[in-house]
Amino acid sequence: MEKVMSKIRNLDAYPKISEDFYSRTLSGGLITLISSIFMILLFFSELRLYLHSVTETKLIVDTSRGERLRINFDIAFPALPCSLLSLDAMDISGEEHLDIKHDIYKKRIDANGIGIESRPGGIGATKIERPLQRHGGRLEHNETYCGSCFGAQVTDEDCCNSCEEVREAYRVKGWALSDPDSIDQCKREGFLQSIKDEAGEGCNIYGFLDVNKVAGNFHFAPGKSFRESNIHVHDLAAFHKDSFNISHKINRIAYGEYFPGVVNPLDGVQWTQITPSGMYQYFLKVVPTVYTDVNGRSIQSNQFSVTEHFKGAEVGRLQTLPGVFFFYELSPIKVTFTEEHVSFLHFLTNVCAIIGGVFTVSGILDSLIYHGQQAIRKKMELGKFT
Repeated sequence: MEKVMSKIRNLDAYPKISEDFYSRTLSGGLITLISSIFMILLFFSELRLYLHSVTETKLIVDTSRGERLRINFDIAFPALPCSLLSLDAMDISGEEHLDIKHDIYKKRIDANGIGIESRPGGIGATKIERPLQRHGGRLEHNETYCGSCFGAQVTDEDCCNSCEEVREAYRVKGWALSDPDSIDQCKREGFLQSIKDEAGEGCNIYGFLDVNKVAGNFHFAPGKSFRESNIHVHDLAAFHKDSFNISHKINRIAYGEYFPGVVNPLDGVQWTQITPSGMYQYFLKVVPTVYTDVNGRSIQSNQFSVTEHFKGAEVGRLQTLPGVFFFYELSPIKVTFTEEHVSFLHFLTNVCAIIGGVFTVSGILDSLIYHGQQAIRKKMELGKFT
């Protein structure tokens, strides 16, 4: 047993030196104090990294199919009344949503941006539910009221009991409603008067769109939209205006849910119109993003980059539709962010590296200073130090 213990003793990599051979110096004490403080600071820095999660980023090919894209927006138009403003969305698959009203809200604002009234999306005066006369003849006993569509009805049984229904029937036909006062329903509901009453006001429109996950665009423009000869046009003649001020401030544009660290480059962007009305365009490149937190909860969202362009009205040619357009494309690459904690073994390894590294470097520095002092002292004793 003594031989075994002796062999183990010979393996000691840390031979002990008698205290009689120790030589403590002032420089060594200062280096020890400074290196100890440095080790403590590095230890707490490593401990903070261990206690907090780190985010790992990866790029992968987006193989998802059949998903939907949710677009959240909040935009203020300080010089465009809510009575004029409409929202359309379309994509390359051919799907169109014209004059969107569901999940959309409009808030009338004054010149200072203070809210006046909030209501669901729509154009024109408030609908009056009480219908007008039946088109094409007199009312008979117990006959239901049915307003005329003024030639835009598909069958004789179609009714248009409000100005909005007449305009919708005209839109389906691809007709422009140039004189609303010639329509009984619009005149009765005060369609043009409501627009005049909102003169000088602005509109804050907010909500969200649920669209196909393919390239497309959505835009905010005055007038009701319809298709004429496969061309997307807006009925602006009814408003009797030559130009529209499309100055706007984007409070928020987001493709999908919020996740920690996301930066939406259009949030807070403001543009003021100086030239005559035209088309302000935003071209967005949308990158699908998945964020997974330390608890394993995943958030399906998107990031995007953007470029801007203003297209003014062209003289002598087909005039540019005034409005704010957002054109977006989907990237085939998906970004994944994964939150995770540093392992304890990794933390322990770094702590040992800190202690060992600082101790070794401080030892080398102390040795250099000590031997330098000894060399200088010997030269001074021999009288060779000048």
